[in-house]
Amino acid sequence: MARLLMLGDFVSALGDLFRARALGVLALGVALSLALLVLVYAGFVQLIDWTTPDVLTLPWVGEVHWVRDLLSWGSLAFMLVASFFLMMPVASLFTGLFLETVAAGVEARHYPQLPPASGASFTQALQDSLNFLALLIGANIVALILYTVMGPAAPLLFWGLNGYLLGREYFQMVALRRLDRAAAKALRRKHWGEIWVAGVLMALPLTVPLVNLVVPVLAAASFTHLFHRLRGEPKGRAAPR
Repeated sequence: MARLLMLGDFVSALGDLFRARALGVLALGVALSLALLVLVYAGFVQLIDWTTPDVLTLPWVGEVHWVRDLLSWGSLAFMLVASFFLMMPVASLFTGLFLETVAAGVEARHYPQLPPASGASFTQALQDSLNFLALLIGANIVALILYTVMGPAAPLLFWGLNGYLLGREYFQMVALRRLDRAAAKALRRKHWGEIWVAGVLMALPLTVPLVNLVVPVLAAASFTHLFHRLRGEPKGRAAPR
């Protein structure tokens, strides 16, 4: 029964994803993520330009003129590979800052009877988003060591780990809009199993390039539904468009 209800949360979130508020946050999050990666790459190239001589003299080889070009192309290849792993965490950072917009849009349509949420301050939202980003990247870097020895079972570890992290952090961020930190933590612990499974459902698309960029906004909408369902909040009539 819980699984069917959870799928209902996910289906509702998919419908919310194509509404103006969610699409706006998605577009902004992807644009800011791309801008940040381009900025990092530009800084990396500039660093290579400053630290690499035009001509490098090597023993038994003589003058080498292509070292800077090799490092520049190598840095591009590195950033393309790194972006596959970093785009989703970075997108999560920016989406966390605008989670209020997504959650408020979901509530306006499905829970119009609720009073306005107090929400977290921008400073608190930024702190929570940065903590989540560091945790997500750090945990996956450590997990890389285990991936190499787990063989075909590596995806199970990836989905399980990221499902736990996504479930824990997104539920907490959504809950803090209407509960204090202690109450939000208590509710998360009470329903930790269902929250973890919902997180795994969010983690499954992470391995699909480009699709993984949708996950932060989809998770924000899905966990808004999950939070209100666990609190026993009934869905009301959709607000007028």
